[in-house]
Amino acid sequence: MENLEQLRQWINESDNIVFFGGAGVSTESGIPDFRSVDGLYNQQYDYPPETILSHTFYRKNTEEFYRFYRNKMLCLDAKPNAAHLKLAQWEREGKLKAVVTQNIDGLHQAAGSQKVYELHGSVLRNFCESCHKFYDVKHIADSEGVPKCTCGGGIKPDVVLYEEGLDQNTLTGAIRAISEADVLIVGGTSLAVYPAAGLLDYYSGNKLVLVNKTPTARDGIADLVVQGSIGEIFSQLD
Repeated sequence: MENLEQLRQWINESDNIVFFGGAGVSTESGIPDFRSVDGLYNQQYDYPPETILSHTFYRKNTEEFYRFYRNKMLCLDAKPNAAHLKLAQWEREGKLKAVVTQNIDGLHQAAGSQKVYELHGSVLRNFCESCHKFYDVKHIADSEGVPKCTCGGGIKPDVVLYEEGLDQNTLTGAIRAISEADVLIVGGTSLAVYPAAGLLDYYSGNKLVLVNKTPTARDGIADLVVQGSIGEIFSQLD
């Protein structure tokens, strides 16, 4: 594939690669994209996922939020796939400077990546809203109803819900990495969700690569488009 050969050349020649990834990176590890509602979904829940994962719903229907959250958002058996592992390898080799991700599963770190900007937070971190005590994901998975801190306060996952703003320090770091990148590889995202999709506008280089199974909203501005499974494509990049 000619495009794959071009991508391989750019990667071999660069020591300043940044990867920006979305849900498609995680689905290949068996984590469902919550937007793709399955047949069982409507039998189990009275609201669409975007409603349940909103700040307003979390405040008003906390127990129902956690029923959905434990069932759909905690995929604790998932393992890093070829894309996660390749990115971690490039970082160890001094080629990749950062991963910017919209995913909340911690699989990039599980694969060995160190510099990861998690735009939407992580299910692995949970904090008491009163005393800010930390709780791991197992505590949430094993609890029932609304998880409570030893101080009596409610525990909230460190994930960015709809209606909530992104963490400014994370956003600033991601923008800096993207703006300074030589090669920017965007994978597993349709680039339809803002503000995350707008981060591409900070890239000023001439090696913007889009890797996705289907066309994206930004294919027209890309310097290289590689269509297919991101895990399969990355496994061919040696």
